[in-house]
Amino acid sequence: MAWDKHRLLEVARTRLGGARLIIVANREPYIHRYREGEIDWIRPAGGLTTALDPVMQACGGVWVAHGSGEADREVCDEAGRVGVPPDDPRYTLRRVWLSREQEEGYYYGFANSCLWPLCHEVFCRPLFDPQHWQTYRQVNELFAAAVLEEAQDGPALIFVQDYHFALLPRLLKEARPDLAIAHFWHIPWPNVDKFLVCPWAREILDGLLGNDLLGFHTQHDCNNFLECVDRTLECRWNRETFSITRGGHETQVRPFPISVDTDLPRRYLGSTWESRAARLRKKFRLGQRPLLVGVDRLDYTKGIPERLLALDRLLGKHPQLRGTFHFLQVGAPSRTHLPAYRDLTEEVQELADRINWEHGTPSWQPVVLLQEHLGPEEITLLYRMAAGCVVSSLHDGMNLVAKEFVATREDERGVLVLSRFTGAARELTDAVLVNPFDVEELAQGLYQALTMPVEEQERRMRRLRTQVLEHNIYRWAGQLLSALGKMAPEPLPVAEAADPVSSAAAPTPPRPGETLTPLARL
Repeated sequence: MAWDKHRLLEVARTRLGGARLIIVANREPYIHRYREGEIDWIRPAGGLTTALDPVMQACGGVWVAHGSGEADREVCDEAGRVGVPPDDPRYTLRRVWLSREQEEGYYYGFANSCLWPLCHEVFCRPLFDPQHWQTYRQVNELFAAAVLEEAQDGPALIFVQDYHFALLPRLLKEARPDLAIAHFWHIPWPNVDKFLVCPWAREILDGLLGNDLLGFHTQHDCNNFLECVDRTLECRWNRETFSITRGGHETQVRPFPISVDTDLPRRYLGSTWESRAARLRKKFRLGQRPLLVGVDRLDYTKGIPERLLALDRLLGKHPQLRGTFHFLQVGAPSRTHLPAYRDLTEEVQELADRINWEHGTPSWQPVVLLQEHLGPEEITLLYRMAAGCVVSSLHDGMNLVAKEFVATREDERGVLVLSRFTGAARELTDAVLVNPFDVEELAQGLYQALTMPVEEQERRMRRLRTQVLEHNIYRWAGQLLSALGKMAPEPLPVAEAADPVSSAAAPTPPRPGETLTPLARL
């Protein structure tokens, strides 16, 4: 039976019973802002929020996140709660407020100047700043307090997201041993020799072993984590069950490749997509030429300079292609406080300008660079218009752009050019797989995207779509919940609870004296 919202809802009811589902993520799924004097809202860019929002809409519960929007406080109650999606509330968003100093030290400091480069093989040196580490600990404690408040005294399943909260599981487990805690690490996990250069490696590992279930994208990442624990901490590693026991508590370590909501492209495109595509082509003077597209945050792991250099090489080797296509790169600004990201932004702009100067004409520019945030409707439109999508990450846990592109192509056309160093490459083997560090190979991949016969496009895309449609976001979430439930010593009770989809948006806690079905301790 295919995975969809309804099947996930049944799994949530069975596995959660009356327990409250609480997701913890740094990024909020909806941001409120001011536009022309009025409060407006947007969906932020990023694979995590895109993937998990439909899960929460299906299951209900509470999403705890950093409130980052300029108008976020205006729409919340005193506790920082608001129902979302704003136009049709299905669950509760609990915002945590951080000072500028906390955001600087925790997010830009330890999370993205230390852990991010530490976990990616991109030759960027991590910054080990003791003050950043202290702020990271402080913010993890702040989020722990918010989660415990949302859990009340009743049963709850806490689903922690990513590298921003490595210490949170241990904090929660020490405060509430009865909580069921799962954690998904969305980025790669480094090999043991690289990870152990971190001065706080032991504390990070111990924090993550507060989880009952710890998930990564690939078995390779799981193996790296287990080897780090085995080398660093006193524990028992069961190599048959991929579990670690420390201090009497067992943590299961499993691969769960994340995916996308395959129903969204049809909704985002609607019946007017062709007229919208025509307006976009007119706006950017694209004519009817084929498009190669890249959709990324401006991050040094995404390989944007490498794909531009490959484009330069392609035009040099095949001058007959000049004037026949465009490469449209969406580069959403990211972490602009950090020097490495500012330098990258300048490098990408300079490369695009040089390529347009050397290869372009007064009536044709090979590179169209959009350094702005586009909503999911616009991005889906680009996927549908494209002759090919280029994902050239130097190292990526998964990269959902690849799966989003495939999910959009109901016409079974288009070519996916995909880096071998992404988690997605392990599943999407019918893509044109390339080494992004090899400019010749990447240029050849671009050439294939522009020249591949329709019959081969259809053959490849049919197989890609079968993989993505069968392994969608609901399957990912359902298998995580199922795995967590199976770890309990006895089946989790099934409660005659209200439909979490219809009841999730209420921002108020349970009424005094309200009885909830207990959740078996894992």
